[in-house]
Amino acid sequence: LSPGSEEEEHEGQVCEKLGRIQFSVGYSFQDSTLTVKILKGQELPAKDFSGTSDPFVKLYLLPDKKHKLETKVKRKNLNPHWNETFLFEGFPYEKVVQRTLYLQVLDYDRFSRNDPIGEVSIPLNKLDLANMQTFWKELKPCSDGSGSRGDLLVSLCYNPTANTITVSIIKARNLKAMDIGGTSDPYVKVWLMHKDKRVEKKKTVVMKRCLNPVFNESFPFDVPAHVLRETTIIITVMDKDRLSRNDVIGK
Repeated sequence: LSPGSEEEEHEGQVCEKLGRIQFSVGYSFQDSTLTVKILKGQELPAKDFSGTSDPFVKLYLLPDKKHKLETKVKRKNLNPHWNETFLFEGFPYEKVVQRTLYLQVLDYDRFSRNDPIGEVSIPLNKLDLANMQTFWKELKPCSDGSGSRGDLLVSLCYNPTANTITVSIIKARNLKAMDIGGTSDPYVKVWLMHKDKRVEKKKTVVMKRCLNPVFNESFPFDVPAHVLRETTIIITVMDKDRLSRNDVIGK
């Protein structure tokens, strides 16, 4: 499984420009509060088929990844203005300087995983936090997809007599743990695509707290022979989350 993005095929663009982000950081010793302002993005790359992006920003104070904050999504905008302020209250200074501010810019996608656009990370012990400082930083390629996401065993079978393609989701192994408890609740989503348009979706049952799930589920799709060459099947392994948005493990 790979982190997956529709742009994967274009591997030649190693030095692809990812745009930049403007933000401010400061600390109030009086209130023990760290303030982070996400101001704007500039020259972000287009991630959608329509030639634009729907960007938003996720904030973490690493190494803590449990508590994330997010800006609003700016629709169809490669130069978004967020102008949002985030307060980390009751945060002792000696703990603040042990953290790294991590900003990840993503392209929101209603139908599949959000595409990472780029990231910025700054160790807070490198900054003069007594005064609010504003930065422009170039976005770097996201590194969070580098770890192993596991393997998925699938089979495909086309029946020319019935004009059906059957996708069998057999099992997965060594899936990445996405939940705080060190496990995942995986299920598999199968999209039938024709010329980049979503035609039909099927999904497996959810396997609770399991990193090596056995699904053994088959999904037939009607695909006439003359459109077979223009047909794509996207298989995404998801982590079911009851309280927030389901996480993508890989695709």
